[in-house]
This record gives sequence, structure tokens and C-alpha cells, in this order.
Amino acid sequence: MTTPRIALTPGEPAGIGPDLCAALQAGIPNTELVLVGDAELISNRALTLDRPLELSPLDLATPPRAGRLSVLHHPLLTPARPGRLDPRNAAYVLDTLGAACNGCLNGDFDALVTGPVHKGVINQAGQPFTGHTEFLAERCGGHPVMMLTAPGLRVALATTHTPLSRVPELITEDLLERVIGILHQDLVKRFGIRQPRILICGLNPHAGEDGHLGREELDIIQPTLERLRITGMDLEGPLPADTLFTPHNLERADAVLAMYHDQGLPVLKHMGFGRAVNITLGLPIIRTSVDHGTALELAGSGKADSGSLFAAIETASQMIQRPH
Repeated sequence: MTTPRIALTPGEPAGIGPDLCAALQAGIPNTELVLVGDAELISNRALTLDRPLELSPLDLATPPRAGRLSVLHHPLLTPARPGRLDPRNAAYVLDTLGAACNGCLNGDFDALVTGPVHKGVINQAGQPFTGHTEFLAERCGGHPVMMLTAPGLRVALATTHTPLSRVPELITEDLLERVIGILHQDLVKRFGIRQPRILICGLNPHAGEDGHLGREELDIIQPTLERLRITGMDLEGPLPADTLFTPHNLERADAVLAMYHDQGLPVLKHMGFGRAVNITLGLPIIRTSVDHGTALELAGSGKADSGSLFAAIETASQMIQRPH
């Protein structure tokens, strides 16, 4: 198979994204990485950390070369200092994401790996932004489904970055059919699992306890699962979330669908923080990301852990190699 060419956006320039790029050194074996960002920022941060990088300007006219670290230069709008957010660079962050998306859509890149961004400073700059997942959906089309993976566990989300008070109204039969359909399809297509077994969390404590603690399980979730089982999907639930995440249940599952962000992700991050990977399913492109934020207090210190970034790159590379 030809060497993949993967785009990597460093994210917030004042955070640890540039530090993580410095850890890449000569690149990743069997992959060419293209850093989409400010070349001077990345080189200077690497020098600060005593990890000099050899960055080559991106040359799309030459075939990808394993181990090469290229850069698609997009200049900062104002100099960035480690640990100090500046709203003037919010447009730069979004510009790098847009360029990387375009490169994936037109075939220049085989996948996208994203570094951490700071939602607050982007919104402070007057740019409406709720997260990578929503940005990518608007840019690329499709219905995005957020899934995080760690060794031994995959957790997808029915709803993502939304206030908890709004979750019950968003859990509809239409939403669940789309999300479960995409999760099942991409487990087959992107991960090579022929017949995925998916465990479905209930929304309420004790999965509603026969309607005594809420009726969403009886009125919405259970009827949806029954219809989808007729199509051949292997679905179990709705199950109480407090007992679903036990070794006995997880050893029989390929993925878990949680109803909201903080129902499933605390368990996953407890199991694998620093090694977990954020994957956006349901897009026409492959996208993975780190499982952590910008860690402003660590920027420029040399203490940032690059484990999740390497895991995200490796996961993207594996997904590229799956026939689909």
C-alpha cells in the first residue's frame, strides 16, 4: 500500500499543540505528516524545548515519503506566547482547520489529526464555535458521531457538547436511528468488525426502572432498538449506565453508545487518559484527535505528554488501511 499522507493541525498556538509537534522529531514511520500551521511557531517551540525539527515545505507533486515531516504554512495573525491566549489568533486556528479539511476532501491528504483548541477564546473573538465535531460537519457534510477509544473500550455519544438540561428533548427516535446506524456502519467500514455488538445506555438512572424514573427508555429508546434489530444489528439495551461499564459486559461488546457526553466519557478517560483517541464517525473524511485540552499551564515547559497524539496518528493510519 502507498504511504499515507496525514494532515495534522497543532490547534491553539498558546497551548501544548506546538509542543506535541516538537515530539514528532523525524515524523512517524510509514506515514508522512503534514503540519498545517505556522512553520515559525512550530520550529521556535521545538527549539525552546531543545527538540529541533526538520520541516520540509509540503510538495504535493512528489509522492508521500514515510517518516517525512512536512509543513503547509499558515501564518499566525499575531505572535503567540506559551500559556497566553490571544483572541486575535482565533481566525488562524479556524483557517488551519479549514485548509486541512479541504485537503482531505480533495484527496491531498488521506486523513486529518487535530490538536487541542480552546473554544472559549474562539468564541471570545466573535467566532461561533462549539467544537471540532460540529465544525467538521458543517465543513464536510454528513452527520458526525463522536466516539472515543481507549485500549479495551469504544464509547460513542448520542449527543455531544450540549447542556444537560437539553439532552432529554434531543433523544428522539430519529436521532438514535441515525447515530446507531452510523456507529454500526463505521465499525464495519473503518474498523473491520463484521457484526458489531453495541451496548446502549439508558438515559435515566437504572434505565428508567420500568418508567418510575423516566419514560424515555420505554417510549423512545426501546422501540428504536427493536426496529433496528430487525435489520440485523446486534444491539443490547437500554442498560443502566452504572452497571453497563463492568468487565463482564464490556468483554462482550465492540462499542457502547452513551446518551450524553459525561455519561460515557468519564469511564473511558479513567481507563485510558493519555492513550485515548477522539474519532469523528459519519464524515466523508477520516478524523482523529487527542483526548485532552490545550493545557496552557504546560505549554513550553516540556512536560506535555504526547501519548494521545501518537495514538491518534496511529489510529488514523490504521483506518486509512481498512478497505472501504
